Amino acid sequence: MTIPDHLQATIDTLPDKPGCYIMKDSKGKVIYVGKAKVLKNRVRSYFHESAQDDAKTAQLVRHIDRIEWIVVGSELEALILEMNLIKKYRPHFNIRLKDDKRYPYIKIHWQMDYPKVTVTRQMLKDGGQYYGPYTSAWAVHQTLDTLRRIFPYLTCDRTITGTDKRACLYYDIKLCSGPCIGAVTREEYRQGIANLGAFLDGESDQIVADLQAAMDQAAQNLQFERAAALRDKLRAIERVTQQQKIISVNTMNSDIIALAREDNEACVQIFFVRNGKLIGREYFVLEGTDDAGDPEIIEEFIKQFYEQAANVPGEVILPNQIEESQIIETWLKSRRNAQKVTLEMPRNAAEKDLMQMAKENAVETLRALKTQWANDSNRQQISLSDLQEALSMEEVPNRIECYDISHTQGTAMVASMVVFEQGTPAKKLYRRFNIKTVAGPDDFAAMEEVLTRRFRRWEGAQEQVKLGKAADPAFALLPDLLIVDGGKGQLSRAIAVLDQFQLGEKIQLAGLAKQQEELFLPGKSQSILLPRNSQGLYLVQRVRDEAHRFAITAHRAQRSKQGLASRLDLVPGIGPVRRKALLQKFGGLDEIKAAPLEELIGIQGITEEIARNLKTMLE
Repeated sequence: MTIPDHLQATIDTLPDKPGCYIMKDSKGKVIYVGKAKVLKNRVRSYFHESAQDDAKTAQLVRHIDRIEWIVVGSELEALILEMNLIKKYRPHFNIRLKDDKRYPYIKIHWQMDYPKVTVTRQMLKDGGQYYGPYTSAWAVHQTLDTLRRIFPYLTCDRTITGTDKRACLYYDIKLCSGPCIGAVTREEYRQGIANLGAFLDGESDQIVADLQAAMDQAAQNLQFERAAALRDKLRAIERVTQQQKIISVNTMNSDIIALAREDNEACVQIFFVRNGKLIGREYFVLEGTDDAGDPEIIEEFIKQFYEQAANVPGEVILPNQIEESQIIETWLKSRRNAQKVTLEMPRNAAEKDLMQMAKENAVETLRALKTQWANDSNRQQISLSDLQEALSMEEVPNRIECYDISHTQGTAMVASMVVFEQGTPAKKLYRRFNIKTVAGPDDFAAMEEVLTRRFRRWEGAQEQVKLGKAADPAFALLPDLLIVDGGKGQLSRAIAVLDQFQLGEKIQLAGLAKQQEELFLPGKSQSILLPRNSQGLYLVQRVRDEAHRFAITAHRAQRSKQGLASRLDLVPGIGPVRRKALLQKFGGLDEIKAAPLEELIGIQGITEEIARNLKTMLE
């Protein structure tokens, strides 16, 4: 194949060293990230005639406009860098976990004297113990609701001294062990939390033995109330452990990974076996799997899952052999505190049965998900049709925009623009506007400013397109339906703006009143009340709620930034120009505080004296 001159020049200068390569399209967007033992050989292989037989590679090559690379010291470093780059850019042509922005974890806060147990979406090196990730936050909370009845734990913010006169309601309903009133000692409380963690790790046998011994001892000492409480805990544990399938009599500690594929969709099911018992399972959907082989999908799943997993077992059982098993085992060993990890295929009857069971679950899960996706798509079509009929539109409103204003008594006023396409949020097209021309809490004037700026940008986008240049997709298209949150008052301002741009005939406009969620249309005195069980109403509510959420988020960020600006203004030598330069460079207060002195001095206008003042004042 013919390689463009600028790409050929890049390929010719690639080093004969390990590293990562980053492929970008004509807009500068990262579309693929890969790693290589020898960068020059690997990148060159994409442009061989034989590589074009692979549909995915051929499509990728057609979109490559520029190639960048990063040299590293070893193949392992290349692996780690590749994972970080894929997580950062989520390139279209890479296989990647779907919806992996932040999976939930269970966290035990061991750094606290009386550890709490919480659900979090971020793992930190803060002394806490993490379990997960899980795909369902609801399932995590259900698990904790069950375990809390067996191993009660604190949720309040009291300073625990053991001398409080009265405990909270959670103690009365047996969801807290009451360390605040001295009902348990610090050591007893921490042992209970340790048991909870051990239970999450599948180590229930020793817990049961200890509770049984404690119950027998309490009964011998005629402490019948305590014995009855321990008996209830044992029964609760028994009910939970009955759901854990016993796999083998040995102490098998493995993860079993199976894959199901259908119609360019891929679902991985992972079983967690600890101490010979199946203690849990999770499924994950992957994107970018078109034309990829099963081993490649499994390999990418392993890297992305265990990069964020709280626990790595000594053995991972796979349905296929993978090409880079040795380097991945080395990386997993580093994730497991230098303990050996092996990647194996099923070797005995028990492991083969487990793999078959995981495979069947993956198939059934994917089938259920595809049905759910189809139902969701059908529901979206119904909701759009409902709106088309209610608003007497000639076409289905495939693109809906909604605008909302947020402020605190006129300060830090921000507007949100959210976009729904085909009935679902198009978050990449969301935009926020800091209100510039309005003084005081005048929502109507703010809405007029925002819509004016939005359609000026539409005009600018049309000019860009005429010149053959890329335009911001958020503004390049007009909405089929434009909703302003605020009823008749906001509607009148929106009508004026559309008339100004001669768009009144092209865009269906509606004002949404909050009280009864009625829609007001231009030129009509009577509002439209969608049926309470209408899918169209549910869609309008989702769009409105999303605009409100996005506006509030933007408003809080603006308030925070204004507070930061005020603190910076107190520093001698920092005025509006230098403040702006600092914020543009570092983005926030924490980043400025953490920046080395020489980096601060590198900002135009920041002398060493000003930099030292800045460090001192922000401490």
